[in-house]
Amino acid sequence: MNERKVRIAITGGIGSGKSFVCQRLVDRGVEVFNCDDVAKRLMREQRSLQQRLIALVGDDLYHDGVLNKVAMARFILASEDNARKVDGIVHPAVAQAFIDSGLQWMECAILFESGFDRLVDLVVYVDAPLEVRIDRVMRRDNIDRAKTLEWMGRQMNPDEARKHSHYVIINDGFSDIDKQLNEIIKHIKTHATDNSIHSRQTRAL
Repeated sequence: MNERKVRIAITGGIGSGKSFVCQRLVDRGVEVFNCDDVAKRLMREQRSLQQRLIALVGDDLYHDGVLNKVAMARFILASEDNARKVDGIVHPAVAQAFIDSGLQWMECAILFESGFDRLVDLVVYVDAPLEVRIDRVMRRDNIDRAKTLEWMGRQMNPDEARKHSHYVIINDGFSDIDKQLNEIIKHIKTHATDNSIHSRQTRAL
């Protein structure tokens, strides 16, 4: 009986460059499950999910099958309880899609907040100096420093996230990403049959 592949998640705070690291994997021919992209696709295409969201948010959430992003944003921003209810519908669907995909690698921005770390065996945290992250976000999204810091403040504290991760990749614009990935992949392959790897998925948040 073949043992299943070790599942690995890549996460990191806004501006850390986790998508860049995932792209380096894609360039190697590794398919990466992108939680954000899949969530958007399911909200566009999965009728059962749409019906549950409509029941929660209201009949104006979809027009001819197209998501009314303004209505969704208005509902989510109205209260934390509303946001949790939407997550309670979307997150399980995304989690099931990941399991069904059979893929080994996942990219998830809110890995710990969503509980998706329980779906994987190992977590790779992409990190970068604060000022580098701030500069990246300001340039990418054309927003000011105050707004950038506000967004960062909504995410899990990096120190806390690192404690729950198995590996850290430094993406400061100077460090060799491929070398770090090579070391991680080598370590994972070496210990792929180690039962302790699989047991780590039960760690507490």
